[in-house]
Amino acid sequence: MALIKDKLRTKAWAGAVAQPAQEFPLTPLPVISGTISSGLRGTLYRNGPARMERGGIPMGHWFDGDGAILGIHFTDASATGVYHYVQTIGYQEEAAAGKLLYGNYGMTAPGAFWNKWFKPIKNVANTSVLALPDKLLALWEGGKPYALDLHNLETYGEDDLGELTKGLTYSAHYKRDSQTGEIFNFGTTPGLNSTLHIYKSDASGKIFQKAAHELDGIPLVHDFVLAGQYLIFCIPPVRLNLLPALTGLSNFSDTLKWQPSKGTQILVIDRETLNIISRSEAEPWYQWHFANGYVDDSGTIIVDIARYQDFQTNEYLKEIPSGETHTPAQSTLSRIYIHPQTGKVTNTQQILDRHCEFPSVPPQNVGQNSRYTYFSTFRHGTDISQEILNAIACYDHKIETLSETNCGENRYPSEPIYATDADNPQQAWILTVVYDGNCDCSEVWIFDAHRLSEEPVCKLELPSVIPPSFHGTWKAKD
Repeated sequence: MALIKDKLRTKAWAGAVAQPAQEFPLTPLPVISGTISSGLRGTLYRNGPARMERGGIPMGHWFDGDGAILGIHFTDASATGVYHYVQTIGYQEEAAAGKLLYGNYGMTAPGAFWNKWFKPIKNVANTSVLALPDKLLALWEGGKPYALDLHNLETYGEDDLGELTKGLTYSAHYKRDSQTGEIFNFGTTPGLNSTLHIYKSDASGKIFQKAAHELDGIPLVHDFVLAGQYLIFCIPPVRLNLLPALTGLSNFSDTLKWQPSKGTQILVIDRETLNIISRSEAEPWYQWHFANGYVDDSGTIIVDIARYQDFQTNEYLKEIPSGETHTPAQSTLSRIYIHPQTGKVTNTQQILDRHCEFPSVPPQNVGQNSRYTYFSTFRHGTDISQEILNAIACYDHKIETLSETNCGENRYPSEPIYATDADNPQQAWILTVVYDGNCDCSEVWIFDAHRLSEEPVCKLELPSVIPPSFHGTWKAKD
């Protein structure tokens, strides 16, 4: 174990994954510098894998770590933080046993081979969060969401949102229309051909409409996009060999194969009926995440993605729990143009020749044309095969300029989260959680959303290290 820990320290960012994260209760957060705007009223929530080992056994992939939720409550120009593991059934069982009991995306169940046969994988609830009026959902795409208390993050248990019957899953990547309050999401169930389930919920999260569509084989479907009256799925040419994964002969990650000859499948779905309008095939690419989509004046669907040339990104993510990466996986912010009635991609363009991940737009612009796209990236000069994301940026589509942070050496900000000022609608903030490898500590940094290249307006101290996380959200105070 000592050897593993020594290896984990080879990179500054590795300190964030070297030890299981330490929870803390509701705690006032000291201001390190600057001031908190009185108009910043609400809560920042973040979710991510917080345990990269159990009983001395390291996780097989970054996706395998147990989820922990960070909540930062802002009120009266002060902030209070709370950090708790999601008390999933699997987490509780493994904590009680003091060892790993389950396999997951990048690892098989431990023990004798018969222990692996058709054993369910653990819902780690580690990918994203959905803030509803009366609860917070911790999301993981392989199962049902877990509901938590919005204030103290106490885990209530699994939630079926009224319609998630046995076997139905609920993705981590919902899309919420700020004008109607409707929430769209999906889940997939495997078979000889997977089934794609589409869900439409009201503002409370309750599902009131569903549809099911067959896919080609068992693809990896991680995200989709809302674009005006359409839902768009770009299904990359990655296919799972199900039998080795089910029987425990191999994990899911290792049985996923890049098959570029299949091309990228484009599905255009009507958001009202949830029926497929068109299917088509485009050139092969891979994406984990979409930035946004909208319909332009000509009726063309515009979709912005963090586009990879292949599936090497999965190998890079597999390496992160070890604290040492060596696989370069370059993505770029790219735009595709889709004809809705045929599903054909009529044009593709690279918007920006910079690495792009966790892209998003201001929540009020989801599904509509947005001037700004925010995303995580790397500082100039970074060897992307050796580091994790170490900068955040904003691209202004109107004037075609990029502004980005300079967090300094060995500092690693999380995905940028946009929050509108309650007192001034023209003012907005970007919130990020920064791991500082220089001092092995974590902080909350608040930027002016339109001045990312300037110093943060405020920095807050956190009681313990927050490992690199995946996705978060902002819930304005009611």
